[in-house]
Amino acid sequence: MLTHFQLKEIKNNMINQEWEFSFYYKKTRYRGKYYKNGDIKWLSPSSLAEEEEKFLSSCVHDLMLYHVYEDH
Repeated sequence: MLTHFQLKEIKNNMINQEWEFSFYYKKTRYRGKYYKNGDIKWLSPSSLAEEEEKFLSSCVHDLMLYHVYEDH
């Protein structure tokens, strides 16, 4: 389970939208950038196992849909 998910808008214009996010997973802090097209650039830790990256990317996509794109 991801904990302490935080989101900060970096860029918001007609062409580009970027957000920086951070969270904890298994006592490790993860940071990255999320782009409007759904790409994720991981900032830390510097390397992730393929399966872990796949799982965490899926979690981040779901959280972004909830926090940014859905109307509440």
